[in-house]
Amino acid sequence: MAKYADYLYSYAVTRINDGELARDLVQETFLAALEKAAKFEGRSSESTWLTAILKNKIIDIYRKKSSGLLKRQEVPVEVSESDDFFEVDDGHWKVQHQPQAFGLEVYNPLIGKEFDHILKQCMQKLPVLWLSVFTMKHMDEETTETICSELRVTPANYWVIIHRAKVNLRACLQKNWI
Repeated sequence: MAKYADYLYSYAVTRINDGELARDLVQETFLAALEKAAKFEGRSSESTWLTAILKNKIIDIYRKKSSGLLKRQEVPVEVSESDDFFEVDDGHWKVQHQPQAFGLEVYNPLIGKEFDHILKQCMQKLPVLWLSVFTMKHMDEETTETICSELRVTPANYWVIIHRAKVNLRACLQKNWI
């Protein structure tokens, strides 16, 4: 267990940004693995198997956190807050909100760590459902179908959520990073 604990904790905490909850999920993962050890057939590595168990537990957390939201997780398609960012007539960026270069063209590990820290802070400002969808897509590299199924959102709402999350993250990063 000690062999995988740090890795699993890092995996969990980067996806839910709550150290205490991440520790609990890692413990639950090990308990579930012990209960199901007889069923482990060795077709994957222990690390992959444990990560899959943890991933399912994280998805359960996403569901619980977003369960207080709209019944079917519908996000209205009319995007009133996007009016702040885009021209109404042609949909192009308004001049004052056009994307700026982030200045990360040359990788610097220290700047990368600072950027990661600010990105995580910005992600925490997203609504729970948006954070869940964004994390599953861009960190876990899940398919659209999987995300829609697991979080019970329609494909149309999925794309609205992804768009809004990106617009909000960009605005937050531009305010706090550049």
